[in-house]
Formats: sequence, structure tokens, C-alpha cells
Amino acid sequence: MTERNIFLVRHAEAVQQREIKCYLGQSNPGLSSLGLQQAKQLGVVFSDQNVRSVYSSDLQRAALTAKMIGGKKLGQPVIMKDLREINLGKWEGKSFKEIQSTNYDEFEQRGKDIANHRPPEGESFADLARRVVPAFARIVESTDGDIVIVAHAGVNRVILCHLLQLPLQQLFSIKQDYAGINIIKKNKSHYTVQCVNNRFSIH
Repeated sequence: MTERNIFLVRHAEAVQQREIKCYLGQSNPGLSSLGLQQAKQLGVVFSDQNVRSVYSSDLQRAALTAKMIGGKKLGQPVIMKDLREINLGKWEGKSFKEIQSTNYDEFEQRGKDIANHRPPEGESFADLARRVVPAFARIVESTDGDIVIVAHAGVNRVILCHLLQLPLQQLFSIKQDYAGINIIKKNKSHYTVQCVNNRFSIH
């Protein structure tokens, strides 16, 4: 097979631990009731595709989504710890407002250098790229045919930046909704990002 599809999917909606926006990172909530519906719908979408295998982050919001995509046809996803979301260290679980008020200088520094700034005891997006991009390559090189990879907004963004040759400083220009599907065509050694953040439809 010369051309194949790599479906890079963001997990369905996770349980919101607070009503205000928080740094989730490698925290490990499950799927919300809406997230379960989204994951079920993804299973329907991919049931019509000739997918051979499903890979996933080991965090349960991704693994549960991947399991519902695989269904009875493909069974359990292949779990890869290297596909985990960015580690936000001491910021995990805290609200944006809380970090801005208690760690203003660090909050400002991260905004100015989103690619390289590390929260205390955490990773930068450059660190994440060094972990994730080789993992993505290993998955693709070790498989044939169409595959699904279920990961996280940060993970997907650094992969897409790599494939689109965009600087990491621009990663937040790439929208990644819950259950959004990115479609990557691979022809021999050439990658083409065909679609970004598709919602429940594949062409």
C-alpha cells in the first residue's frame, strides 16, 4: 500500500474537575457524560473506515476514547505512555487565574515563550515534542494500512507543527476540539496534513 491514512484524534471531553479553566496536563480524569457520547460517535465514524489498529495515550480520557473507537472489531488499543499530554508539574489541577495571581512572573514568561518555558517540575512544549514526535514516527513505521492515534491537544499540536513545519511558538493557532479528527495522508516517506480538527466526518 503506497498511500495510507493516519487519523490523529483528540480524546473526547474529560470530566471537568472545576467549572473554571484549569491546567489538566497529566491529571487523569475519565470522560464526562458528553465525552462518552462523543467517544461512542467516534466509534460509529470509524466503523466505516478500513482501520487496522488503534494507538492511545495511557491517560484514561484518551484510552477510553480509543477503546470505543476500536470496539469489537479492533479490540483493545495499543497503549503508549509517550503519547501522554504535557506534564505541567506543580501547575496541574490549578486554574489559570490561580497561577496568574500566585505565579505572575512565570505565567507571563510562559506566555512570551510558550515553546520553551517549563512550569515548575514540568515540561515545555519543546520537551513534549522531543518525546512525542519520535513516538509518532515509531508507530507509523511499525504499522501498515490506516491507523488511529488517540492523544491530547498538546500532543496533537506538536505533531501537526512538526508535519506542517510550523514553529512551536504557533502551536495554539491549531485548534483541537474534544473528539476532533486530524487526517494525515502518508505516501511513502511524504506526509500531507489533509484535514485539521474535523468533527465526526471523514472524506
